[in-house]
Amino acid sequence: MDQALIDLTQRHVAAENAHDMAATLATLHPDCVFEDLAMGRVWRGRAGAEEHYRDWWGGLDTEVLPRGRRAFLNDGAMIAETGFSCRHIGTFLGVPASGRVFELPFVVIVSYRDGLMHGERFYYSLDRLMAGLGVATRPQYIGQTA
Repeated sequence: MDQALIDLTQRHVAAENAHDMAATLATLHPDCVFEDLAMGRVWRGRAGAEEHYRDWWGGLDTEVLPRGRRAFLNDGAMIAETGFSCRHIGTFLGVPASGRVFELPFVVIVSYRDGLMHGERFYYSLDRLMAGLGVATRPQYIGQTA
């Protein structure tokens, strides 16, 4: 894997952990695609990515955990097993802030284009996320795309 892409990914994670929107978006290709497989949602372009981050950061104070494994695939993509440390700080998926703290393990596949991150596909347990929020029901909009 190209060291420049490893450095880019590290800058992206640092910006994401700081909830620095401008720095996070600067690491993304203009035509990026974010796919949340648990919710069945897709966001396109930097505007879509910004909506994705605003949704998560508005409801959860998240930090990507420095754990798990990562591997670089033959097509130049990266797959990582990691997780979020979460604190429920605002309404998220229709659930009012509870202050609950929990971890959400996930797997992400990252693709690259033109020296930037082009896509992220997230795999996690929606049931575990909802349990972390303190509820057992799933949000109504599962399956919609933005």
